[in-house]
Amino acid sequence: MATMELLLKENVENLGTRGQIVRVKAGYGRNYLLPQNLAVAATTANIKMIEREQKRLLKIAAEELHKAKSSGDQLTGTTLHFGRKVGQHGILYGSVTALDIAEALKEKGMEVERRRIALKDPIKSVGEFDVVIKLHNDVKPVIKVVVEPEETSTTA
Repeated sequence: MATMELLLKENVENLGTRGQIVRVKAGYGRNYLLPQNLAVAATTANIKMIEREQKRLLKIAAEELHKAKSSGDQLTGTTLHFGRKVGQHGILYGSVTALDIAEALKEKGMEVERRRIALKDPIKSVGEFDVVIKLHNDVKPVIKVVVEPEETSTTA
């Protein structure tokens, strides 16, 4: 199995942090990490370039952490309500996805990328759910998502 060494330009969940050299399968590196501009080849020149940029990277990391903490403070305690059509057994006809949550947060003036919303599977039932927002490795505020039956008027 072919592998390659890459130098990470960004933090990649379950892989490593910015500036770290990682060994990955060639397909993962070639098809995802390199095209997404998350990593570069771990050549001597690139390693020296990253070593020179460590101060700048530390400053960027500190700014990102500060920004994530302020956003996290704003998100903590947030409750989102969703009305959805419900079947007989409390199962939703649709679902509440990370995209729905991101759009609802945007309407409240909080900009969060949908990939930062840690929702393993879409919500498909009525109830209250705690959803983690991964803003930073050290900042993961929890918001409450309430899914309620949609009010429908029936005429006979």
